[in-house]
Amino acid sequence: MSGLFITMEGTDGSGKSTQLNLLSQYLEKKGFNIVFVREPGGTKIGEKIRDIILDINNKKMDYMTEAFLYASSRSQLVNEIIAPELKKGSIVICDRFVDSSIVYQGIARNIGIDVVKKINNIATGGLTPDITFFLDLSPQEAIKRKIQQKELDRLESEKDYFYKKVYDGYKLLISQNSERIKVIDATQSIENIHKNIVNYIESIFF
Repeated sequence: MSGLFITMEGTDGSGKSTQLNLLSQYLEKKGFNIVFVREPGGTKIGEKIRDIILDINNKKMDYMTEAFLYASSRSQLVNEIIAPELKKGSIVICDRFVDSSIVYQGIARNIGIDVVKKINNIATGGLTPDITFFLDLSPQEAIKRKIQQKELDRLESEKDYFYKKVYDGYKLLISQNSERIKVIDATQSIENIHKNIVNYIESIFF
């Protein structure tokens, strides 16, 4: 039996962490073996790469360096955890995946979608999520929520126009992958967002 690979995407401040925890708890109560991982990171090696990527002092990081670091962390995560767990029949839930790199590095950093796809196809062996949830929050609202944070990492410290490009990038990606990526209005209550996610999961897979 092969497992199920679920990913969640969204701009910073969209509430991904809360919804990922609720989804994990819901599926565990249903009796499934749940493996929750995050990007970048998720492994001992990946977490060290994460520290480098998000370090506020690494502002001179080249965009291609950034893209390769994300792909390197992702490769370790796929080969060490995701692929083996899927073979066991587990449900793997991942906070971000290749879609993030396509949007943040490919589009917002102007590296190019095709370049980022090629790098990550090598890194992941072409692994694609079974379903991806995008928590839709406007750049304006995301910026408001970001201001409330006490400390921002290197990516969170980017200018507002960068996050507008990220949001537009997600919209483009969604239009090209509408069957896989499900859009959820992130301005709803926590309870309603969770309900919408669960309804999608149950209608498609169970």
